[in-house]
Amino acid sequence: MHLLLAEITGNIASAFGLLGAALGVGLIGTKAAESVGRNPGASGKILVQAIIGMALAEGLGILALFLAK
Repeated sequence: MHLLLAEITGNIASAFGLLGAALGVGLIGTKAAESVGRNPGASGKILVQAIIGMALAEGLGILALFLAK
């Protein structure tokens, strides 16, 4: 019984960590598209920054997945 509760709480923590990463990637993509719409000349610089930000958010999501279990 105690092991089952620990497994459930680990899965919930992993799910919240991955949910946060997914929301972060979505917000970064949304703001990057908005920025390119406002200033198309800076699309190269915006793309680089967006990719770096998305990679960091995904990395934190993967850490949450493996460390919470």
